[in-house]
Amino acid sequence: MKVFSILVASILLASAAFAADGYQITKKIPIPGQGSWDYLTVDETGRRLYVSHGTQVEVLDVDSLAIVGKVAPTPGVHGIAVAAELGRGFVSNGQSNTVTIFDLKTLQSIGEVPAGKKPDGIIFDPATSRIFAFNGGSNSTTVIDATSGKVAGTIDLGGGPEFAAADGNGFVYDNLEDESQVVKIDSRNLKVVDRWPTAPCSSPSSMAIDRANHRLFLGCRSKVMAVVNLDTGKVITTLPIGDHVDASAFDSQSGLIFNSCGEGIISVIHEDSPDKYSAVETVKTLPRAKTMAFDPKTHRLFLSTAENGQFAVLVVGKQ
Repeated sequence: MKVFSILVASILLASAAFAADGYQITKKIPIPGQGSWDYLTVDETGRRLYVSHGTQVEVLDVDSLAIVGKVAPTPGVHGIAVAAELGRGFVSNGQSNTVTIFDLKTLQSIGEVPAGKKPDGIIFDPATSRIFAFNGGSNSTTVIDATSGKVAGTIDLGGGPEFAAADGNGFVYDNLEDESQVVKIDSRNLKVVDRWPTAPCSSPSSMAIDRANHRLFLGCRSKVMAVVNLDTGKVITTLPIGDHVDASAFDSQSGLIFNSCGEGIISVIHEDSPDKYSAVETVKTLPRAKTMAFDPKTHRLFLSTAENGQFAVLVVGKQ
């Protein structure tokens, strides 16, 4: 049995390395206009890619890669959350301290909801049909009922929030980058129920989740990715990644975890088992391409950056 186990493990590792091998930039999509950028979001159901860009959201077809529209105005846009079953999208506006609600089909604004100071990361929690907008300027999260568009409450987080994830079972997790902590939020009762230190990871800025295995993956500015057990809150292990990570994504089919870094690389790690991980590839992108979205259907990655003054979306996949 031991020999068989070793053989199986070897095959799995070889398969993981093969699965990651060959990732590269396959296309650059130039997008007109100037301005900063932050999050990108894939709507897997609607097959659209939402890209933050200055004071608007660029909308692309995920399959054809054509620009199909925009959501505007969204002053100081940071993040986009999608509630596909409700036909609604939500945009965090850092300059106006609001969240814009828009129609996923028409891309037209439905209304605006007041948030805290400088709303940044934003996610949809399917367990409660609530939107969580994380306010970088007031160390809080504004919770919005996605159906009514009304504020359901505000939660003090006790630190500066960054990337977040929902487990689908009524809990939302968020990085407190300045505190090197993860907070666990009860999304039904709107309260913080746990605070987990992330050491030896410091300044956690990105996050992805493996819901099936109860694992959280944190991209840390200390140049490591930390793996957290969601049942205990303990850091299981850390692995080296690139500099200035700002987004992480998990492909549940291949077991690959992608960490996009501002130095111009994606550090790719494989989940060999829930408690064992291995580095498999470093993909070259472009400097400042640190925000990223993942499409589970095509297994492609999308990153924003600007090169020679031209804003563009990079498509990373296999040739």
